[in-house]
Amino acid sequence: MRGSVDYIGPRLKEIRQNAELSLREVARQLDVSPSFVSQIENGKSQPSVATLYGFANLLGVPMDALFEPEWNGVSSYSPPSPPDVVQTDDPGHPHAVWDESQARISAVSPGNRSLITTESGIQWERLAATSEKSVNFMEIVYEPGTESLDSGALATHHGYEYAYALEGEVEVVIGDLMLTLSKNHSIGFDSSIPHKFRNTGSVTFRGIWFVHWCDGPRNWKLIK
Repeated sequence: MRGSVDYIGPRLKEIRQNAELSLREVARQLDVSPSFVSQIENGKSQPSVATLYGFANLLGVPMDALFEPEWNGVSSYSPPSPPDVVQTDDPGHPHAVWDESQARISAVSPGNRSLITTESGIQWERLAATSEKSVNFMEIVYEPGTESLDSGALATHHGYEYAYALEGEVEVVIGDLMLTLSKNHSIGFDSSIPHKFRNTGSVTFRGIWFVHWCDGPRNWKLIK
C-alpha cells in the first residue's frame, strides 16, 4: 500500500488544475522553476515541508489536503490583485505618493508591488511595507538619460540612503563627490548632504534602495 506522501504529486496537480492555475504560474509565484513543480507533481521529487507549506498557502488549501488519496474540497485561491501603479510627472520622493497600508509582516510577490513611474522614465517599486514608517525599501529604475531631479537640482533630507546596483550604472553626485554606481557596487550616505542621480549611459539602470529616515522632517529641499 502506498504511503500518504505518495499522494502529494497527484493532489497538487489536481488542486492546481481545479484552481485554473498553470504550472508556470505556480512556479512564478513560488519563485521556483517550472521543472521543479513538474517533478513534484509527477512524483520524481519530494518537496520539503517549507515547500509544501508554500504550495498549500498559494493554492488556498490546508496542508492535510496534500496527503489525502482523494480531494473533494475547494481551493480558496484567488489571483493576486494587480499592483498599484501611480504615474506622476514630479520625480520627488515616493514617501509622498505611497499610502499608509502597512503591516508587521510584509511579503510581496513580484506581480503585486506598488509601482511609481514618472513621465521622465524613473520608477520606484516598493518591495515591502511594514509598520515601520521611517524606512523605504525599493527597487529603483533609471532609464537612459533620466535623472533624479530636473534642471540639475540636488536634494537634501534627513536620514540615510543605502543602494546596491543590479544592472547598468548611474552617475552619483553627493556634495562635492562624483562617482559611478555600477553593477554589484553599493553605496551608503548621509541624505542631508545634497545629492542627485543621473543615468548618462545607454542601458537601463536597476538598483535596490533602502532609505532610513532619521528624526526630523521628511520633506525634500531642492538646491539649484
